Amino acid sequence: MRASVESKVQSHYDDIADVYDQRYDHRQRGKIYYDHIAGAVLGKIHHKGHLLDIGCGTGLFLDRYLEEGTDRTATGIDISPGMIRKAKERYQDLPYVVGNAELLPFESCSFDSISSLLAFSYLQHPDKSLHDCHRVLVPGGRIAVCTLGRNIFTSSLPALYSIGAKMKIRRVGVGSFAEHYYCAKEMYDLLHSAGFEEIEIFRCSFAHFNLAGPLFMIAKKVESFIEDNIPYLAYNLIAAGKRPE
Repeated sequence: MRASVESKVQSHYDDIADVYDQRYDHRQRGKIYYDHIAGAVLGKIHHKGHLLDIGCGTGLFLDRYLEEGTDRTATGIDISPGMIRKAKERYQDLPYVVGNAELLPFESCSFDSISSLLAFSYLQHPDKSLHDCHRVLVPGGRIAVCTLGRNIFTSSLPALYSIGAKMKIRRVGVGSFAEHYYCAKEMYDLLHSAGFEEIEIFRCSFAHFNLAGPLFMIAKKVESFIEDNIPYLAYNLIAAGKRPE
């Protein structure tokens, strides 16, 4: 029997949990890239209250949320026990759940905000996930998702990652996971169908950490211009909305 996408993703992130932070938190390019997309998400959720971070990984976004304000609490959920183990090393006392984003194991109206960074493309039933996000948010609660958007740069990534998996390359994200990269309309329609209002969709991050050092710095200098004037070239899509009061 072929392994399910869910089990493949879980196994992959269990395998690379110990090296994950080397990509986004220990290297200059990765940290600059992650700080940029994290800032975009932070700007679209409430500045205080209880946060659910879906696909929390090693706790990188939880760290930024809790460190940048007061009156903030958080819960992390991830499909990978290995990533949850690393997150507990960062914040031992936070509540963490190993679970599936398509069936959230929480009471209705439990969270003021929901965030998700670089995990949404793995979901096989994103509509179910967003409906459940709507359920667990309080009225007036906000959601912000950062996922890879579809453009000329990302269109070839699934094929490249599948080849990398066959070559047994141990690198974050390299595998055959049936990922889906979204356009703005797809994300808008998903949020709208789930019952969200005040929906915003925009692209961010032209300076991708995979660029070589000199190219990365050039891309960083023109990033704001690209995001404002040629957003299609930006790698990531931010999708945000609010549960009606």
